[in-house]
Amino acid sequence: MNNTFFAALSRMKYIERWALMRSSRPENLSEHAMEVAMIAHALCTIGNVRFGKELDADRAAVVGLFHDASEIITGDMPTPVKYYSDDIRSAYKKVEAVAELRLLDKLPDDMRPVYAELFEASGAPGHDPASENAVYMRRLVKAADKISAYIKCLEEETAGNTEFRTAKRTIEAALIRLMEELPEVKVFAEDFLPPYGRTLDELS
Repeated sequence: MNNTFFAALSRMKYIERWALMRSSRPENLSEHAMEVAMIAHALCTIGNVRFGKELDADRAAVVGLFHDASEIITGDMPTPVKYYSDDIRSAYKKVEAVAELRLLDKLPDDMRPVYAELFEASGAPGHDPASENAVYMRRLVKAADKISAYIKCLEEETAGNTEFRTAKRTIEAALIRLMEELPEVKVFAEDFLPPYGRTLDELS
């Protein structure tokens, strides 16, 4: 039997984000997943080093890599559509769960529970226990997703593209709220966000 899970995941590089926006440079799902993984790892590390927490940074990175995998099947639904109403948001979560289960079905039976734990919407057996640390870690992965979107807005702004102006304001407001709730986000925003958008020479 052909197990097509990883072949399907390899198609993340063909899923373009920001479908309704004119970008100076397209961003695909693989790029986004890698950035979210890296930032999620950093947020957990900040939590552990600066705030004495015991978060699994490595696991957060892997969850970040898989956090949008369902979009291989659903495509990237634009944020204004996804969050237009509670009904649409709820319906999309159900579609997302079905898509995740379809992906998990592409794995052999003995490996499926391991990867089910990495997905969020499926509620599959073996899903992350609702421990305080696991729940908090997933909040940081979501925050990393938001930070990644903000970085995209900064990059577009630096490139002279005003198309992302409204998105930047909206995401900035969300980040301010997250900074009040999650100290790790505040540290990342203050210590690591400012250099984004600089040229390579300016980073040296």
